[in-house]
Amino acid sequence: MANEAHPCPCDIGHKMEYGGMGREVQVEHIKAYVTRSPVDAGKAVIVIQDIFGWEMPNTRYMADMISGNGYTTIVPDFFVGQEPWHPSGDWSTFPEWLKTRNARKIDKEVDAVLRYLKQQCHAQKIGVVGFCWGGIAVHHVMMKYPEFRAGVSVYGIVKDSDDVHSLKNPTLFIFAENDAVIPLDQVSSLTQKLKEHCKVEYQIKTFSGQTHGFVHRKREDCSPEDKPYIDEARRNLLEWLSKYI
Repeated sequence: MANEAHPCPCDIGHKMEYGGMGREVQVEHIKAYVTRSPVDAGKAVIVIQDIFGWEMPNTRYMADMISGNGYTTIVPDFFVGQEPWHPSGDWSTFPEWLKTRNARKIDKEVDAVLRYLKQQCHAQKIGVVGFCWGGIAVHHVMMKYPEFRAGVSVYGIVKDSDDVHSLKNPTLFIFAENDAVIPLDQVSSLTQKLKEHCKVEYQIKTFSGQTHGFVHRKREDCSPEDKPYIDEARRNLLEWLSKYI
């Protein structure tokens, strides 16, 4: 899921063989995967899934990578028990499937996770990172929740809305040049609206030659040509969190 109008080739890439360093917990009405930081600095990051759900090893890998840099991370089940999309699913049914999983109708879950992080993890500074479907969710929460000190939206774009620029806090947007369902004109439109109206720090980076999913769905060893871009995007993500949280 890359934008709200078209299905996306999220199955481009690899499903990692990764067990995870964290544990699963119950957070009010939803399940979540939590990894505690080795250094408890009162900082936390919510990691929002793509269409393949909160149990996807790739997403947990990214959460653990972030955790290793000084944050308690949590990957909540924003589908609230509903089945995630399967790579072998019939894409003609995708629009109907998506209607019950709106990336901009997650406030109840966000509120629950924020309470958990503040009360159970003693988090005082909180950020949010999301991939594709989760990238749309990040854009949404960064326009609504001032308590998120930083956001990173990775190949997700809010369409059909004039109000895409009222970010509450610094937000990094990462896109791929050859993303089949986020045309560069959509990225240009977002860039222009932010330039004209946004009152907080933001950055938009588009990675040359890359396809949807490259940050978390491609293995680092997939090709010598891709590895520098994967590494750079992940480094940018971590640097953004470090700068603002």
